[in-house]
Amino acid sequence: MSDTSITKIDSRYSPRNEEGAVQLASGVHLSLRLWRDEPPADAKPPSARDYETVGYVIAGKAELHLAGQTVVLEAGNSWAVPRGTEHAYRIIETFTALEATSPPAHVRGRDLPP
Repeated sequence: MSDTSITKIDSRYSPRNEEGAVQLASGVHLSLRLWRDEPPADAKPPSARDYETVGYVIAGKAELHLAGQTVVLEAGNSWAVPRGTEHAYRIIETFTALEATSPPAHVRGRDLPP
């Protein structure tokens, strides 16, 4: 029989990861995190992660640099970063976004810098 329990997360009490994202609900194959009010900043060095990411912009503006391309992300936009693809974000305006990662980013050190 499969697990049928419900997990409810109140983000007011959720922990933040090392990069500042609020850790939300997480399952075996998928996790959700919130980047809340990230201030404008230069892009961090590019990284490639051991998980796939999809995201949705709630507010603000950022650039996503991915595989030689640059796209501007604004409220209402969504994006995907394939597993293992080098990428970087530059926050242009105070930024709030939801991201889902598969497998969960916070498990087995996947979220740690290489």
